[in-house]
Amino acid sequence: MALNGRLRSGRPAHHFLFILGIAAIFSVSDIVTANLSISADLLRRQQTTRHRSESILSALADGNALSLITPSSSSPQSRSRVYNVMDYGADPTGIADSTEAFKQALSDACGSPEDRRLMSEITDLGGSELNLGGGSYLISSPLTLPSNPVGNIKIHGGSLRASNDFPCEHYMIELGFNSSKSTHSRYNFEFVTLSGLMIDANYRGGGIVVINSLRTTINNCYIIHFTSDGIFIHSGHETLITNSFIGQHITAGAHPLEKQFTGTGIRLTGNDNIVTDVVIFSAAIGILVAGQANILTGVHCYNKAAAFGGTGIYLKLSGLTQTRIVNCYLDYTNIVSEDPVQLYVSGSFFFGDANVVLKSVKGVMKGVNIVDNMFSGLGGEGVDIVRLDESGEAFTAVDQVMVERNMVDNMRVRSTVAKASVQGNGTTWTVDFKPVLLFPNRIDHVQYALLNTGSEFPKHALRSVLDNMVVIESNVQVEATVYVHVEQRWK
Repeated sequence: MALNGRLRSGRPAHHFLFILGIAAIFSVSDIVTANLSISADLLRRQQTTRHRSESILSALADGNALSLITPSSSSPQSRSRVYNVMDYGADPTGIADSTEAFKQALSDACGSPEDRRLMSEITDLGGSELNLGGGSYLISSPLTLPSNPVGNIKIHGGSLRASNDFPCEHYMIELGFNSSKSTHSRYNFEFVTLSGLMIDANYRGGGIVVINSLRTTINNCYIIHFTSDGIFIHSGHETLITNSFIGQHITAGAHPLEKQFTGTGIRLTGNDNIVTDVVIFSAAIGILVAGQANILTGVHCYNKAAAFGGTGIYLKLSGLTQTRIVNCYLDYTNIVSEDPVQLYVSGSFFFGDANVVLKSVKGVMKGVNIVDNMFSGLGGEGVDIVRLDESGEAFTAVDQVMVERNMVDNMRVRSTVAKASVQGNGTTWTVDFKPVLLFPNRIDHVQYALLNTGSEFPKHALRSVLDNMVVIESNVQVEATVYVHVEQRWK
């Protein structure tokens, strides 16, 4: 019982009355749900009320809810910067359109509490959060941040699905899609985090687009049913895409419509981005790179088999690739690089005849390392682990290319370094390196040793390297073994 207006626990008596009131709300809510056929709007309002009531009860149980039931003298700047979209009327069941609720919630979340800055002209939102509360929401237009540059904001914790009238030329989440013309800042946004989101484009457009933004993170996302790109990064600097799953169709492989897959899982047309621990399970192209100094690591591509016209990783950067591909898994799909310059591929696994294709556009290949990978083929005639595509024109400017130390099973080894031996009794020894060397009719360096098993001391010399065939001749006939090491990595 209460004593002097307080409970035995020491808390004010009106706490007890408030709890009774919340409990009454729950009881009435349950009765209405059980006995009435209610509209979707009323159901949404009831769910929102219940959500708020549960939050208050939880806070009361922890003894931290005095500010919820008594007037607060704190300034607006000291209030929470976490905005729950359900508090704005968003429907977590995905039945009603929640676009307007999201727009209002984003508008409030992007209001700056203080005059702080990140990069020049970019407003620091102080860690503002848009919380989806685990709901699944229907939207009919893209979610966008304001055109004025802002940063330090997070959108997380739920699912988004495009409505049947979502504009097909747009993306579900657009960072900077229309803002680049309206800002004088070098970047549109900085330190924006998209996390824990499932994005279903409903075959109406793309998933996420980030334009001219700085230090953006896309983490733990599941992006499906896009027609253009799952993720599109254009310009800007240092976007991190991590721990995510991307696919046009939901499949775990061998999809009956695989030949018809379209779209691109991730499109990078900016610099200095990082893609780590990402699975792309359906799309015509897994990752398209058209910017410099990007790194891909821990990526698994089984988006569309090369035999069906698919490409796992396409490097469309003729003349200045500057891309590192490390510890990735190319599953029945390949890597294609146009005029590669500074390309590094290492520690990766190529399965199902997956390989690396070096495509000539202007005949340039410089600073290419394809080393320490595993290749596993399907057998048959065998596929080259590294193939030159010179259908347009031949590679003529070649320098510092190293393809070696790769482990190969049921595929044809191709290398820029090779060694072999030949034994015979005569004056000529010929070693044919055509089945192994990557470039035709090109040997830049030869080392050889002639082991004479008899008592003679013959004179011998290297006579020819034409057509990747090494010819050694001696002045007298001898029984000997010739050991040859060749390289074609340098200009």
